[in-house]
Amino acid sequence: MAPPEPEVFDVVIFGASGFTGKYVIREALKFLSPSSPLRSLAVAGRSRDRVAAALRWAADPAPPPDDVAVLVADASDPASLAALASRARVVLSCAGPFRLHGHAIAAACAAAGADCLDISGEPEFMERVEADLHEPAAKSGSLIVSACGFDSVPAELGFLFHSRQWEPPSAPVTVEAYVSLQSTKRIVGNIGTYESAVLGVANAGQLQALRRSRPRRPRPSIPGPPPPKGSLMEAHNPLGMWAMKLPSADTTVVKRTLSTVTEHPEGLVGAEETREYAEHRKMFWSSVKPAHFGVKIASRSLVVLMRSLITGLFIGLLANFPLGRYLLLKYPEFFSTGLFRSAGPTEEEVRSGSFKMWFVGRGYGDAARASERGGKPDKEVITVVSGPEVGYITTPIVLVQCALVLLTQRGNLPRGGVYTSGALFGPTDLQRRLQGNGMSFDVHVTRSML
Repeated sequence: MAPPEPEVFDVVIFGASGFTGKYVIREALKFLSPSSPLRSLAVAGRSRDRVAAALRWAADPAPPPDDVAVLVADASDPASLAALASRARVVLSCAGPFRLHGHAIAAACAAAGADCLDISGEPEFMERVEADLHEPAAKSGSLIVSACGFDSVPAELGFLFHSRQWEPPSAPVTVEAYVSLQSTKRIVGNIGTYESAVLGVANAGQLQALRRSRPRRPRPSIPGPPPPKGSLMEAHNPLGMWAMKLPSADTTVVKRTLSTVTEHPEGLVGAEETREYAEHRKMFWSSVKPAHFGVKIASRSLVVLMRSLITGLFIGLLANFPLGRYLLLKYPEFFSTGLFRSAGPTEEEVRSGSFKMWFVGRGYGDAARASERGGKPDKEVITVVSGPEVGYITTPIVLVQCALVLLTQRGNLPRGGVYTSGALFGPTDLQRRLQGNGMSFDVHVTRSML
């Protein structure tokens, strides 16, 4: 006989039957154990049969554990979401596009006092959740954190890791992240990312209106003049690759983290943090130096970048029209020149994928030189974050490790509120956990530019 269901589960995976959701189940099952912080798990979605099938797929070749509960919850049914949130310590939200399905589950968690992590890479959704739910979440004791997948934890922790390599008196001025995706088979992107990009362009005006309606957040003090905008495409960089500007959520998320740290120079105070953690938190943030940040997609093949450029042009031209959106979403493989497809990648294609995110920082060996007339940056630091395939392996690894941080270190974190992953998890052991689960953070080179 199966044991009775616990009243509250450590983790509930919502949207568990989706493309990414089933991989998140598989990653979570690795850590499900009576001796683990993750002792109880439930999986949830609109269809009990589909969620149960995803659980069987994730557990294969073993049978699914008897003590993993299958729950029914629908983003369009507030009562079902309230019931789900009332039974969770941490909800992992995987049901995208998040502008359509993410706000309701985040609101349910804010009302119930449950923590909520999602894998969104949609700036308008993330900033609207912050505007709408920060105060209710802070009051109820719910932590809500978006972009807890490849968007945007590698960029967030990668930037913080890079920044801390600039030991005083040196300081960075610019840090550019170059994302390079590799595969021995065929690179096939996460279809949810494509759908989110289409809807994001279609609703770009809503994001701008939201930003205009909110108080302007403080900007960090960065030495030297701001960098020039530069060209869309570049052929020469320290990595020897072609690169193109990428309108990534990573840029806005890192900037939001730097604004939070500008408001709270010693970081976010934990509700019941230990003395040791408080001292570590203050030391950590004192070693972080802000910089102008941007993201580019990079490849040694110009053809790969041209495919990305064509995809962006199609989305930019068609997403603002109902018929255009219909065509983009109906035929993703055609309009993305094969980079995305509705069926998603095969298991073999997923296993063959990997990524590197290079952080190229330029600044001053002595920050005092930034105020000198004509003083140009004279130091370069390059670091790299690398790991497995981004959408179905790295994202579940990151999401589950973020959940384990919440389960093991909750008292060291704020009581509640809506925060970015960098502002919340930066001083925790998340980077160490990721390094123990297939990712790496390395210093590539530190050199003078003179």
